[in-house]
Amino acid sequence: MPAASSGASAHPAGALTPASPAPLPQDTRLAPGLPGYRRISLALFAAGLATFALLYSTQALLPAISGEFAVTADDASWTVSAATGALALFVLPLSALSERFGRRTLMTVSLSVAVLVGLLVPFAPSIGWLVVLRAVQGAALAGLPASAMAYLAEEVRPKALVAAVGLFVAGNSIGGMSGRILAGWVAQAWGWRAALLAVGVMALVCGLAFRALLPKARNFQAGSLNPRALYGTVRGHLSNPLLVRLYAIGALFMTVFGAVYTVIGYRLVGEPFNLPQGIVGSIFLVYLVGTVSSAAAGKLVGRLGRRGALYLAVGTTTAGLLLSLTDSLAGILLGLVLITAGFFAGHAVASSSVSRTATTGRAQASALYQSAYYIGSSAGGTLGALAFHAGGWPATVVLGLIAVLGVVSVTLYGSHAARVERRVLIAAR
Repeated sequence: MPAASSGASAHPAGALTPASPAPLPQDTRLAPGLPGYRRISLALFAAGLATFALLYSTQALLPAISGEFAVTADDASWTVSAATGALALFVLPLSALSERFGRRTLMTVSLSVAVLVGLLVPFAPSIGWLVVLRAVQGAALAGLPASAMAYLAEEVRPKALVAAVGLFVAGNSIGGMSGRILAGWVAQAWGWRAALLAVGVMALVCGLAFRALLPKARNFQAGSLNPRALYGTVRGHLSNPLLVRLYAIGALFMTVFGAVYTVIGYRLVGEPFNLPQGIVGSIFLVYLVGTVSSAAAGKLVGRLGRRGALYLAVGTTTAGLLLSLTDSLAGILLGLVLITAGFFAGHAVASSSVSRTATTGRAQASALYQSAYYIGSSAGGTLGALAFHAGGWPATVVLGLIAVLGVVSVTLYGSHAARVERRVLIAAR
């Protein structure tokens, strides 16, 4: 059997065994339990804390600012709306810079400039200068939110992304709370200018912690500053119906939140409550509820799905708005708790969904969300103050309910569109 022997020798045993598959590329992104995840979480928590403390530093002080400069509530509200409006305007171009120079670099520069301006804001000689400085501060802060979301999407594994974004949002809530509480008590003792200076120093400490803790990016790939490519990316995101719905949801939720927290101070310092500035600032302790609800957003999505979690957030916010109509201080506080819990849960769900939906141009996708979100904040602050001036707290609540109805409408439309798309796919098969 030489031929057979020859054939056997031509195909050695090793040749009959399939080649071993090439090893799969290692996922270098982080997850809970891996080295570096805790540092990222703590660093972005500190950044979120500083961002909201600075961005809304004047909100708890609006009655005092109105008193010193002899302006109305809607005039004083521009010290908040100018900052959030400038952030909305600059977040997209600064996110493009993060694609070229890196998320970490841009976040560091943005926070540094915002802190520097924050240390100058207390010395504003007029309401006009105060509004201008706050606008500059908001523009500087624009480099943080979208870059942070893109950084997390690149450095954290998808299954851990909602939790990581939730912790960043939790930092926002604690920053908003602690900044307002600190400002309220310092203002009661030494005036609103000393209060703003104290917030600036707190943000400086947070900024130093952020820079020391944040690891270098391992998965960032620099892009070019090509305006045509940027336009194409933005147009692609705005042609994605799911992303557009998420942007609208973020804007509408923030309209409610901006209106409520811009006006609540005026309601509580007036009749029948007549609360002092320090106590009014302490009302923002309810932000702790937002810390819990935003951090729990991942579990809510896991149990109820994204739409179910949004409906729960909407129901909670609506109940809070209606409850706040009472003239009982306890009822108002419970209403604020529900509004805060619903808002932060809805925001965490929507913002993390943007990061997961966008497969390319994540910084621009997040920037568009942040732009819509802070447009909602500016609109809510200004319209809420105008409504309060025209019809008191009930008019502000009506504005909030209209925005909540908008969230429901957008979510219902999304559910309908998804069902239609499934039917089309089934019919095509």
